[in-house]
Amino acid sequence: MVKLTILYPNTEGKKFDKDYYINSHMPLSLKLQGDAVKSVSVEFGFSAALPGSRPPYIAICNFLYDSFEAFQNAFIPHAEILTSDISNYTDIETIIQFSEVKIE
Repeated sequence: MVKLTILYPNTEGKKFDKDYYINSHMPLSLKLQGDAVKSVSVEFGFSAALPGSRPPYIAICNFLYDSFEAFQNAFIPHAEILTSDISNYTDIETIIQFSEVKIE
């Protein structure tokens, strides 16, 4: 299994529309990628190590695929649509990582 992690750093002065992300962008992404997405999770940070401290990430999204090829086949045909939608919910520069899942 391959996991795509998208991290949205909690950067001062940047926007992130949680409602749009959950109710518009994610349903669009899941619809376009179809059955290639085995699971997805979205997390919104609320604290760092010390209670009440600023979390390092405002949002984290994880997609699980059978393989990197499965991701490519599902995402690349829709990349333009999905990437152009990003400006509707954030102006944060994302951090993207692909990982090989060994234990789930």
